[in-house]
Amino acid sequence: MSTASTLHYDEGFKPNDRSLQEIVKKASEVIVPLGDINNFAARSPWAGLEHQTFDQVAKRLKETGDIDMYPNHAIVSSAARKGEIDLAILEDGLNAWLDEQLICLPRELAKEYCRNVLQQESNSFTTRELPGAKTAALWYSKYFSPTKNKHSILTMSQRVQQPGNESLVENVNLHVIKWCKLYLDESLAVWSMPNKEAGFYAAWRQMAKYDRTLTHETRRQLDQLNQNAEQALMEVLHSMDIPNTEWQEYLEAHLLALPGWAGMIRSREEESAALLLEYLAMRLSLEYIFVKEYLPLPEPVQDDVQLIEKLVISWVEFGRERLEDWAELEPEEIKARLMLANRFDSFVQGRLWLEAWEKTYEKNLQECLPTKPTTIEEAKTIAAQFAFCIDVRSETFRRHLERSGPFETFGTAGFFGLPIETNELASSNSHNSLPIMFKPSHKVLESTDRDQLEQYIERAHTAHSVGKTFKTMKQNMLTSLLLPEISGPWLSIQTLARSFIPQKAGEVMRQMSEKWLKKPMTKLTLHSPDEGAGELPVGFTEEEQVFYVRQALQTMSLTENFAPLVVICGHGSQSRNNPYASALDCGACGGASSQFNARVLATLCNLSNVRETLAKEGIHIPEDTVFAAAEHITSLDELKFTYLPELPVAVKNSFQLIQGALPTVRKSVNAERLAQLPTLHPDCLDPEEEVRRFADDWSEVRPEWGLARNAGFIIGERTLTEDCDLEGRVFLQNYQWQLDPTGDILASIIAGPALVAQWINLQYYASTVAPHYYGSGNKATQTITAGVGVMQGNASDLLFGLPWQSVMMSDEEAYHAPIRLLVVVQAPKYRVQQILEQNAEFRQKLQNGWIRLSCIDPDGIWHSFS
Repeated sequence: MSTASTLHYDEGFKPNDRSLQEIVKKASEVIVPLGDINNFAARSPWAGLEHQTFDQVAKRLKETGDIDMYPNHAIVSSAARKGEIDLAILEDGLNAWLDEQLICLPRELAKEYCRNVLQQESNSFTTRELPGAKTAALWYSKYFSPTKNKHSILTMSQRVQQPGNESLVENVNLHVIKWCKLYLDESLAVWSMPNKEAGFYAAWRQMAKYDRTLTHETRRQLDQLNQNAEQALMEVLHSMDIPNTEWQEYLEAHLLALPGWAGMIRSREEESAALLLEYLAMRLSLEYIFVKEYLPLPEPVQDDVQLIEKLVISWVEFGRERLEDWAELEPEEIKARLMLANRFDSFVQGRLWLEAWEKTYEKNLQECLPTKPTTIEEAKTIAAQFAFCIDVRSETFRRHLERSGPFETFGTAGFFGLPIETNELASSNSHNSLPIMFKPSHKVLESTDRDQLEQYIERAHTAHSVGKTFKTMKQNMLTSLLLPEISGPWLSIQTLARSFIPQKAGEVMRQMSEKWLKKPMTKLTLHSPDEGAGELPVGFTEEEQVFYVRQALQTMSLTENFAPLVVICGHGSQSRNNPYASALDCGACGGASSQFNARVLATLCNLSNVRETLAKEGIHIPEDTVFAAAEHITSLDELKFTYLPELPVAVKNSFQLIQGALPTVRKSVNAERLAQLPTLHPDCLDPEEEVRRFADDWSEVRPEWGLARNAGFIIGERTLTEDCDLEGRVFLQNYQWQLDPTGDILASIIAGPALVAQWINLQYYASTVAPHYYGSGNKATQTITAGVGVMQGNASDLLFGLPWQSVMMSDEEAYHAPIRLLVVVQAPKYRVQQILEQNAEFRQKLQNGWIRLSCIDPDGIWHSFS
């Protein structure tokens, strides 16, 4: 290990024939690119690690960062008490695990020990002291080494121990966080970071030498760093004597130290291809300067005796044996006991509990769904059909809507297969309204006639200017002193109103805003004009219009028996003072309401040229069938029409039926959903009024549960699930395998909606099992940072997961059930096997334990692939 005071660098060296940029790119797979919180889109934090098994990633994260990926014992014990985990299934899992172990112990002895460990109060080794255990451990260590072949990469700052002082890891993190906030700031800071256009590393290097929180000597060394980020990173890796074979793992460890800030940096690499490399150059340069005085570091010591002592105590406690009796055992038998205790570690325990929980849910779902093939019933008259997003919150609303009248519902991805960038009237900002793994192919604009547009822009600009002026005055040193005198009376009235009568205050504010803006009637630019060079085409060609309508109808299995009125339902949410408001919107539309996509599809479906072409292909939409668009507001359980063309008399009857049924539907869904919220007022008499309070009260930290407790994704006919109460836990995608002879529709569902659902599922999972690392803590103590995300306090990682209130019922009890998504396909087994053969990415997810899969064949037989 080098102790040189100057950095050294071999310019001709490339480890393993890979450039440093290639190593950084590969290392970046341990984190995920993150978007701004204003457009929150669910993303699995382990998306880049799925080439490894779930268990392998769990062990690595535990060893390097003390991060748990399996539910802790308090969570699984609570689930077991509620009957969500069948202990007989847990026992079967234990027996299967014991069958795989080649350990020379009586089966009943081994099973009793393991069973007792599973039922302990926590899923970690006991820490109680036992006289004589340490002496015994010293003796047993001669022929048993539990740490043999264990290997994990720790950073230099992690390895430096400073008893009684702030750790070097925290010191490095504090400085990295400070500079990340400045560099990534979205114009919220009063003064922007100078020289940002030169890149992160250059801007940091220029400013760090003036940082008075660093010593003069540290600033002097920072000033002497190589001006080139790549060379600087290479130099510090050499100077800390990191073996070239470990460079990737070493960089991964640094990225995992602050996955939020690193993930945001990675997402900005479209602006600068080397941005993540610059981030690492900055971070490792700081680390090297801080640890240099401690070099060379001693090699980490693997303490066999300490672990063996814990294993011995574990056997005495859970094996119901006395330590004195071990003196009579043969060495091989003692070794077998220690080997079993070492193998049956917290990872195995966590995996058995998790798999038992998942299999119990699968068993319960199987019992709920029909076991026999659905029979074709006599066709009944349907007044209206509704296409909802697959979102789990739609399941409850659809169930009550279908029971309220002659209505039929369908489930499909909320962006409705439209790869569009949307631009609302008079807005200068566009939004990618599709899943984040895809790129838009078209732009759709809202427009109106010129006179109305100019007047609307003027009103919108005036409203925006008021807010901008207030912000400018607040950030200015002199005007901020005068601001309370000017704004105090108005803001005081607003504060009192929002605090004591939030429903009425919210409604008044909305009415004032709508009355002032007076948004005119608009139309959509759906026909493609001449497109600009290098820009997305605005609208669609006639061929594209037909293609997207055909694709949407086929994907939701609506190609015949059209009702007089077909409503395409997007969804969004409504809440106040909520940084995570976009997390409650449509995940398939990149964290925004999907009502715009719904309106685009409904309008396309009403085009005569589209219907004529589809009729030639066998999809006959009756001339008097009308498509409309609506928004399902999930926090209010309301369905609000956003596009309603002129209706023929017969269609008006359908519309009136809908309008008559919606109040009853809303009330029923309100009552069911409110019963699950822990902050419900005990004296609540009016569910609808209470729902509005949740949505408009700016002190309410849990306006709705969102997608918490999501657990399943069913791809099949609605007749399969319409008689089941799925408790709002299942994504529902309509699918008829008979209408999909090539399997292409199923393949697209697996590659698109199922992937989005898996990301949602794993984000909720991660935020529940490791809230301190993958979650975002308590909403009440969050700080909105740099306009891009939230922190706890002013010096934490950028928190990219869900807040505590989104997954926890209380401090002691989890609301979300952290189990991996179960995909159930209603199709022949061979069709599902075909998908697995063709889709290597999905097959890898299944084989490595990141998702689960079953199918229901035409005979009603359930096949599990997990």
